[in-house]
Amino acid sequence: MEPAATETPSTASPAAAPATPASGQPAPTTPATPATTPPPPAPTPAAPTAAPAAAEASDRPDPAAPGPSGGSDVLDALAVPVATGVPVEAAEPAPRLTKREGRSPRDMALSLVVLMVPIVLLLVFYRVVLGGDEPMTVDPASSIQLASREFTVLAPTGLNSDWRVTAANFKREKDGATLRIGYVDPDDKPVQVVESTVPADTLVPAEVGREGKRTGAYRTDTRTWLVYSGRPDETALIFTEANRTVLIIGKTDRSNLEKVAASLK
Repeated sequence: MEPAATETPSTASPAAAPATPASGQPAPTTPATPATTPPPPAPTPAAPTAAPAAAEASDRPDPAAPGPSGGSDVLDALAVPVATGVPVEAAEPAPRLTKREGRSPRDMALSLVVLMVPIVLLLVFYRVVLGGDEPMTVDPASSIQLASREFTVLAPTGLNSDWRVTAANFKREKDGATLRIGYVDPDDKPVQVVESTVPADTLVPAEVGREGKRTGAYRTDTRTWLVYSGRPDETALIFTEANRTVLIIGKTDRSNLEKVAASLK
């Protein structure tokens, strides 16, 4: 029997096929070496499909859709950009009056003139036709009649229409009775005639004032009047008898007071 042939180490790679045994020798059983398989490549992430994007878009609220109250969204009214990137229409500017529609200062002045015209006409009618500036007059006859029961009354006579009687009053007091007749003279100044049975030393200081001083005298055909300076801007003519005192007091010229004194009969 021939000796077995000597095996020469193979320089082939481990993956090469085993050497063929010599004839007549059984092939040695060699355990199979598992082939080394390279790991598969990592799967590449797939691009997001259109379906999830559409679902996400459907979940977002539509800024243009009406809110719960039926009106447009608050963002619409304020024209605030939305984070979703959906453009929001800007609100329309508030309407403004045109220059023709607005009221100019000239229009306001014309309106005031229209209002003032009837007021001026009423004032003219009141003053000219109705004599609105004229003082209201009274009839002193009833007061003179009552005073005549207490003493002899000196009634003014001969005064023209420029002298207007504006007040007449008769009053009984514990010290006596007093008649007062008020006039407005032609100069529109007040004049008062006082006739009383109150003692002169009580009546004169009360009517003229304690500061009153005698400054002169005025004589008529029937009597003599004492002239007194009374309160500021006042002058008084005083006639005194045993049971009666007559005073003419006024803030007017002395000549007007003398006309009243001369008219008393």
